[in-house]
Amino acid sequence: MQESFYAEYSQVEDTHWWFRGRRQIFARLLAPFVVEPLRILDIGFGTGAMLEFLESYGSVIGMDMSIAAIRFARTRVSCPMFLGSITHVPIANAAVDLVTAFDIVEHVENDAAAFVELARVCRPGGHVLVTVPAFQFLWGNQDIVSQHRRRYTLPQLGARMRAAGLVPRRLSYFNAILFPAVAAIRMARRLRGAPSAETVKSDFTMTRPGFVNDALTRIFAAEGRWLARWRLPVGVSLVGIAERPAA
Repeated sequence: MQESFYAEYSQVEDTHWWFRGRRQIFARLLAPFVVEPLRILDIGFGTGAMLEFLESYGSVIGMDMSIAAIRFARTRVSCPMFLGSITHVPIANAAVDLVTAFDIVEHVENDAAAFVELARVCRPGGHVLVTVPAFQFLWGNQDIVSQHRRRYTLPQLGARMRAAGLVPRRLSYFNAILFPAVAAIRMARRLRGAPSAETVKSDFTMTRPGFVNDALTRIFAAEGRWLARWRLPVGVSLVGIAERPAA
C-alpha cells in the first residue's frame, strides 16, 4: 500500500461496505474451525482493523513490514506487533493456531515462499486463512494503488497452498453478487485508457457512509451463508482456509 493512503484506509475500514461485509463473511467461515481461544498471527495488518476483529477469537499478534502500519494500528489495538516480511517471518515453527494474511500475498514477488512461511509458523492441525484478488482481467485502480503484482484464479490459489504442504478446507471466490458491476466498471475504465500512478484514485473513495453503503454491506455479507457450505463459481476476490496436516 502506498503510505499516503494509510490515513484514508484508517478512516474507511470501520464504515466502508467492503470491510464491514468481509468481517461478517470471515466470522461465518471461521465458526467451524474455532472451538477454543486461539493463538493468532495476522500478517500485513495495515491499519489494524482486522487485529481488532481477530481479538474475539483468542490472543493476537500482528506482523507488518511498515512502521506506518504499526503507528496507525497502535491507535486502535494494544496487541503485540512487530516488523517482518511474509517470506521471512521471525517467529518459531508451529507457533500459532491460526495464521491470517488478508490481501497480502499478491504483493509478494515470491508468493510460493510466502505460503511456505504461512505453513511453517502454523502448528500441525492449525489453519491458514488467506484472501487474494481474483482474475487478472479485473486488474484496475485498486491494484495500482495497492501495488499488487498479480490476481489469482481458484486453481492457482489452491495449487500454492498444496505446494506449501497445506490442505485446503474451504476455497471459493467471493464478492460474487457484485461481480458483474465491478467487472463492467473496470472494463469500461480500461477502454478509456490506464491512469497514471500519480492520478489514480482508490476504489474506496467511490462509496461514502449512508444508505447505499449500508445496502452494499448487507448484499456482500449475505454471501457468508453460502460460503459456509458451498463454493461460489465467480467473484472479485478469493478466500481460502487451509489446514496444516497433523502428520
